[in-house]
Amino acid sequence: MVKAFRRIAWIVLDSVGIGEMPDAADYGDAGSDTLGNVARKVPLSLPNFQALGLGNLKRLPGIEPAAAPEACYGRCALASPGKDTTTGHWEMAGIHLAKPFPLFPSGFPPRILRAFEERIGRGTLGNCAASGTEIIRQLGSEHMETGKPIVYTSADSVFQVAAHEQVISLAELYRICEIAREILHGPDEVGRVIARPFIGQPGAFTRTANRKDFAVPPPPGMLLDSLQESSVPVWAIGKIGEIFLGRGICHTSKTRNNADGMEKTMAALHELPEGLIFTNLVDFDQLYGHRNDSEGYARALEAVDEWLPGLRVSCQDEDLVIFTADHGCDPTTPSTDHSREYVPLLAWGPNAAVGRALGTRETLSDIGQTVAENFGVHIANGKSFLEEIVA
Repeated sequence: MVKAFRRIAWIVLDSVGIGEMPDAADYGDAGSDTLGNVARKVPLSLPNFQALGLGNLKRLPGIEPAAAPEACYGRCALASPGKDTTTGHWEMAGIHLAKPFPLFPSGFPPRILRAFEERIGRGTLGNCAASGTEIIRQLGSEHMETGKPIVYTSADSVFQVAAHEQVISLAELYRICEIAREILHGPDEVGRVIARPFIGQPGAFTRTANRKDFAVPPPPGMLLDSLQESSVPVWAIGKIGEIFLGRGICHTSKTRNNADGMEKTMAALHELPEGLIFTNLVDFDQLYGHRNDSEGYARALEAVDEWLPGLRVSCQDEDLVIFTADHGCDPTTPSTDHSREYVPLLAWGPNAAVGRALGTRETLSDIGQTVAENFGVHIANGKSFLEEIVA
């Protein structure tokens, strides 16, 4: 097929799942339905997403099915085991995992902590699964007194290191995270090592925007590699660049929050004449899902909905916009973890097909394969739906 779209803006609404997958109970996620449960708990107004066809995916309180959806609509399952950021984004790019990244729900074993402390020349605090805001509240004062970084994990495959920016400099924090990344290999290879800097005084600590992720290198041949080999420019916005270690990316814009991510997506639409704009809007997950803040989650959804008319005006005739997510993170359940859910799929463009049901896709790689086919390349996994969305 001749290239149908000159530019594609692929926007990941981080953690906006749309209902439990059949194996959700195996992950402790029976009953999880991020979008549906938020809509049931908090009055939600999403008129622009409704017009695209979001309400045609399933019954959602306050979000009616559109009589004539303005986008093509469907949902995607995760084919890989797991429910974390790396797994979801890698699958989008065509990488299917044979087994999930390792988890350490009881903290990291002594062999890992000893090696880490020896290499960085400091002791550590914490070493447990915890909320990032809660653990700095509990241990931030001791950290400031001792200079020991706070090490913790979560239900995800992560090794997180929190440090006050006036106690351990950003450069030093990033260095010790690089050391952790070197140590965590083989059976201990977590999906991400994350630097979590914070500032403030006891009782009023706040995390800063200087977070940095150190991901596992993706295997070769994934979507962004293939696009680069064919000279297709890729602009990464948000944490996309760190998830893929900058591979295949010609321009990266880190973001402070969703508003910044939306603004930088608009800037990319004005600056990039062709290629892929790959955006992650992280607030849903980071600020609201993991903190069980249903009200905040709802308001964040509405903020993106209010942005949509301006996004559509900025799109040119040969553009395509794809909305999806990487997993769920239901803020209405007792758990603060990610949830094993289907994710929405909405594909809209000024001259794209409208109102076509894309069904339940077997994998997030279907999106990657669609992008790949549009730009004349191919990835190992996924079935393209490009022909279905071309008018």
